[in-house]
Amino acid sequence: MCTKLQSTKTYLVILSILLLGSCDLFKMKGEEEDEEDPVIAAVGRTYLHASDIDFIRGDARAELDSAEMVSRYVQTWIKKQLMIKEASKNLTINEAELNRKLLDYRYALIIYEFEKSHVEQKLNKEVPLDEILAYYERHKENFALKEIIVRTNFIKMEKGLPQKRQLERLINSNRENDRREMKDIAQRYASNYFLEDSTWIKFDDIILNTPLAQNANNVQLLRSNRTISVDDDSYAYFFHILEYRLQDQVPPLEFVKDEISKIIVNKRRVALAEQLHKDVYNKALDNNEFTIYD
Repeated sequence: MCTKLQSTKTYLVILSILLLGSCDLFKMKGEEEDEEDPVIAAVGRTYLHASDIDFIRGDARAELDSAEMVSRYVQTWIKKQLMIKEASKNLTINEAELNRKLLDYRYALIIYEFEKSHVEQKLNKEVPLDEILAYYERHKENFALKEIIVRTNFIKMEKGLPQKRQLERLINSNRENDRREMKDIAQRYASNYFLEDSTWIKFDDIILNTPLAQNANNVQLLRSNRTISVDDDSYAYFFHILEYRLQDQVPPLEFVKDEISKIIVNKRRVALAEQLHKDVYNKALDNNEFTIYD
């Protein structure tokens, strides 16, 4: 979802790049040598001084790391200066237009920081379940699945273990005592297991690294089997499918609840930013803080 704030962030990334380049463009030092701040590298009459790389030495954790980082930085700086020099030969730079753009970018940064601070202070990130449910009911079609999801019990166990036969019986049972016994066996003997049967999970994720990952038709597999047992050379894999949803079907609320909560919070964020602009304008209008001339 494209929002005003996201567009502003993209704008600021461009700003950062241009500002970094412009700093180097206008940083022309007249003197080459300064005993207290020696020159590290030069391209034409543009110089890189020791003080310019103090931040690297200060951040480095070891002397060797520091030397390597300085060397990389110097090479990057030289390449950038050469590009600026070459661009200056081939482009006619309008200083007034460049300065106007830099000023616009500076103002955009100030506005962005103001917006961000205001929104973070006012934003309510708590989303009640009834609001999530209402959004889900209005926009179900927007959440059509791109993959199969399931609620399932899954256990991977070494083929030679005697508990395998017991597990084959327990995994199909809905009795509470059998479920507790199955969980105990899984915790003690399974190489891997997933028994969060109230949680929806992507089917491709649960069958990863099992023989089912090579299955050509998962839709037919799920429609034909509630309990699936497969082996490879070393392990037995047990799946008990409690429920599933296929591609292009609407997922249950539980599967998209967190996503909907983020959408709602983001809408609030955008609304707060837009309202801030309106409030600032209306306040200035009421106080006659600006004039539009014919």
